[in-house]
Amino acid sequence: MEIVEWVGIAVFILLAGLVLIFVRREIIARRGGTIGMSMRLSTLVPGRGWAPGLGRFTGEELRWYRLFSLGVRPRRVLSRQGLEILERRAPEGAERYVMPDGWIVVRCRGVGRSSELAVELALAESALTGFLSWVESAPRTI
Repeated sequence: MEIVEWVGIAVFILLAGLVLIFVRREIIARRGGTIGMSMRLSTLVPGRGWAPGLGRFTGEELRWYRLFSLGVRPRRVLSRQGLEILERRAPEGAERYVMPDGWIVVRCRGVGRSSELAVELALAESALTGFLSWVESAPRTI
């Protein structure tokens, strides 16, 4: 009987974790200004390293939250000031298998909280339009 109890506890913990992940996602999305997007976290293997997530526009920042995480803080924060779009392209190679149809990969360079960073984002074409207008509407300093 002990084995059945431990299996039941493990299943309960797994289900509770899944519920927490979906509740966290709803809380982030309810604040508004969110888009579905993937971010490339690793460039060690070509075409791999993509993680799905939610991007949330908050004034001068784009905060990216990893989709399958319990963390309440964004994984990456991009400042609109100094953000530059370097390249737009369709998914290539293995990327085509992990991204939905109609998504575009965007390579950007910008300033993070502590240093300059290069980042690759993947978003739907409709979200890309909003992202580009958000970047272009940044106040420019002379």
